[in-house]
Amino acid sequence: MSGELVVGVSGSPSDPSRTSTLVAATVARLGQEIEGARTETIEIGPLLADLGAASSREAMSERTRAALETVEAADVLVVGSPAFRAAYSGAFKLFFDWIGQYDLVDTPVLLTATGGSDRHALLVEHQMRPLFGFFQSTTLPIGVFGNERDFTKREGGYDIGNVDLELRIDQAVRRAIPIIRGASPPPAWPTCGARGLLTRGRRSPARSWSIRAYLV
Repeated sequence: MSGELVVGVSGSPSDPSRTSTLVAATVARLGQEIEGARTETIEIGPLLADLGAASSREAMSERTRAALETVEAADVLVVGSPAFRAAYSGAFKLFFDWIGQYDLVDTPVLLTATGGSDRHALLVEHQMRPLFGFFQSTTLPIGVFGNERDFTKREGGYDIGNVDLELRIDQAVRRAIPIIRGASPPPAWPTCGARGLLTRGRRSPARSWSIRAYLV
């Protein structure tokens, strides 16, 4: 496992953003564990006008199309959203509404979120994990949630100011790496009345083959 493209997506419409700080820190930590990793973090906020006004991807700016294509090409994703009304932000949902339905199949996704207090922590499990289940992605076992007290304000942005949050990031990455490394071709065709569609993966050696099974 080397040379993987690790892409972060921050669904915060704000700048500066605690969510962006958390996503960037998690991407950087994954980059330390993956030999030769290429890393990139996408901020959704500057793309919102384009995402909301366009009637098709062809009508979007080159910058917005490039952001969508980068996410679809990622070998590993780190996604994050602030809590808005007990769910992920509208900006986050709008961005992923434009992602191809089958372009994230089997992509490992590490989920992160931020909120004003720990009451919002279940956003990761109850809102974000089902969304990436729809995309048939491999959501990684441990999500990371940070509240306002986990960050310190500085001029022009935020820093992680709580060692507990740093340890949660480290734990999530350590649990994720064996799964990312262990992705391999399926050993056999599906059974139990299922018919499988075998498709050649386009990008990562870690997911060179994938099966989509449709029950009949």
